Amino acid sequence: MIEKLLKNEKNVIYRKMGLAIFDIAAIYLAAFFTLFIRFEFTINDNFTHYFDIFLNNSALVIVITLSVFYIFKLYSSLWIYASFVELKNIGKACVFSVLIQIAISSFTNNKILGMPNSYFIIYPLILFAIIFISRFIYREIRDIRNRKVKCVDRTRIMIIGAGDAGAALIKEIKSSSKGDKKIIGLIDDNPNKIGNYLDGIKVFGMIEDIPEMVEKHRIDQLLIAIPSATKQEIKRIVDICKDTGKEIMKLPGMYQLINGEVSISQLKKIDLDDLLGRDKIETDLDAIMSYVSGKVVMVTGGGGSIGSELCRQIANYKPKQLVIFDNYENTTYSIQHELKYNYPELNLVVLIGSVRNVKRINSVLEQYQPDIIYHAAAHKHVPLMEDSPNEAIQNNVVGTLKIAEAADRWNVEKFVMISTDKAVNPTNVMGASKRICEMIVQTFNNKSETEFVAVRFGNVLGSNGSVIPLFEKQIRDGGPVTVTHADVTRYFMTIPEAVALVLQAGSLAKGGEIFVLDMGDPVKIDDLAKNLILLSGLKPGVDIGIEYIGLRRGEKLYEELLMDEEGLEKTENDLIFIGKPMAIEESELLKKLSILDVNSEMEPENIRKFIKDIVPTYISKPN
Repeated sequence: MIEKLLKNEKNVIYRKMGLAIFDIAAIYLAAFFTLFIRFEFTINDNFTHYFDIFLNNSALVIVITLSVFYIFKLYSSLWIYASFVELKNIGKACVFSVLIQIAISSFTNNKILGMPNSYFIIYPLILFAIIFISRFIYREIRDIRNRKVKCVDRTRIMIIGAGDAGAALIKEIKSSSKGDKKIIGLIDDNPNKIGNYLDGIKVFGMIEDIPEMVEKHRIDQLLIAIPSATKQEIKRIVDICKDTGKEIMKLPGMYQLINGEVSISQLKKIDLDDLLGRDKIETDLDAIMSYVSGKVVMVTGGGGSIGSELCRQIANYKPKQLVIFDNYENTTYSIQHELKYNYPELNLVVLIGSVRNVKRINSVLEQYQPDIIYHAAAHKHVPLMEDSPNEAIQNNVVGTLKIAEAADRWNVEKFVMISTDKAVNPTNVMGASKRICEMIVQTFNNKSETEFVAVRFGNVLGSNGSVIPLFEKQIRDGGPVTVTHADVTRYFMTIPEAVALVLQAGSLAKGGEIFVLDMGDPVKIDDLAKNLILLSGLKPGVDIGIEYIGLRRGEKLYEELLMDEEGLEKTENDLIFIGKPMAIEESELLKKLSILDVNSEMEPENIRKFIKDIVPTYISKPN
């Protein structure tokens, strides 16, 4: 690595020396041709006289010129990326260097650099022309060489967006050292641009014309260069593009254009966030996270998808101490390593243990005295929990009960439990167990000084074990992609979005609430599968098959975020609502929980009967 850096540094020095040597030659040539033009294209005595004066003072002229060129960064620019900015710098440098020569000549009464007045007018023009040609001729050579590359070896590109970003991409691709891409045309939604040219590239048509233009011009790749577009606009474009079966890439956002960073390297593939058709949910955490700063915060299940993102966002707001508690060491080690690297000043404690272990939980809370607990530890996979229902009850229900009791015993200020939309009218053990956890939270809030709350949301994109990574693997393996049902829908949100809303819900908590997050419109899983295949440059049902395997035990066609008995109460955040607390008989619930705990440890076949006794809305569906 060091040898490579030294080699690159040496190459840069050689390149700058080469430029300087060429510029010295350009100075001599400019002086020669200036005098040659001045004396009517003849080499006479006057020509010889003034050229001798130049030669006698050439060292001074060279020092002045090269110094000015260096100041104007002519030796820091790469020929391959020579642009209009460099063109202006060349002009300024040539004029400025001549002005210095005029000043010296005037100051010495023409004893030094004494030349005819017309010399100082013609010379900078000639020098500019020579320097300009030297800086731009390399680009032309490369363009000619690239044009000779056979079309079959080059990716045929169509750029969507004939604005500043599109122009920057055209320049970048044309000057690329690889020469493996060829820009065929542009697309823009401004009808006034159609038929016009941008840097020699024709604007073919509007967004709706993309499929026709792709087929007509044999396009291989589509580049979306509209960094100011909203999510809805991007979704519209992607929906049209994806049916072409071609690879789609886009610029991530406006900041690349503002910072002048528009380049091929900034392009990224279209992802599923772009297909949700909504803008990213923004939460002003800076305004609300004072309740975390200076506090001891504990996250159970801190190694999981939601738990680890909670830890990342909490670490950013300077807690007094962050305690991560998880039963799985591999992912917990990963988040520990990441947080230590990104937040070296963070007071971080990482512990391995189960929320079902009463002695372990109590000893941890006694030692670290957390002010806030985020309870994310849980089994969440619906089909797996259908096959191991007693384990779901032990980990989710009994684990929540034990840590809630410990939070009450050790005077924790706030207890926030992560719930799920599957807790609403549950048809599976996992959802029913989470509904029981919500009941535990509301019950303990009624009898404890601790503020107990729950936050309910749906699926998160890209979480461990979610459907998206499964689809991606199936596509990589050549298919088929397995979808349970053509009409099944789910609510989706990104992990950072969900966690940011969880944190804000925690700041709004007064105790006893079930916060419901607005996750936008539900998305058909079948559409997600087809879109993933299309975005991989393949065609559903042709390149990759889709197999409908039927709903698995406990699964619904659609999920709900609210029970019939619950009403919605608005909060100061338009995306967070509060479900009206339901009446729960505390003593009766605790009695049933005790029976459930004992029975689940015995691994009975009829555990669902005991679950149904606590959650009347639970309906166990057969395989």
